[in-house]
Amino acid sequence: MHRKIVYFTGRVQGVGFRYTAQNIVQQYNVKGYVKNLPDGRVELVLEGPDEEMDHIVDSIRQRLDSFIGKVDHNQLPATGEFRQFQINY
Repeated sequence: MHRKIVYFTGRVQGVGFRYTAQNIVQQYNVKGYVKNLPDGRVELVLEGPDEEMDHIVDSIRQRLDSFIGKVDHNQLPATGEFRQFQINY
């Protein structure tokens, strides 16, 4: 398992991005969070199987493509700190 940190840039705040991400993630065995950042980006942090995390990011990109201008991501070792997936404020 890994940790994937994904930053979505574009018109990604105020469009239901976090709730859409949460609905997609609930279909998978993945934990972490999604939150709006002060600079206008959305941060998605996931821990779980690589294939499932890739499906989540692909699904978010497909559903919200018209709002996303750029996607950056990093992969790190999982920490196991999350108990569930949630929206952070």
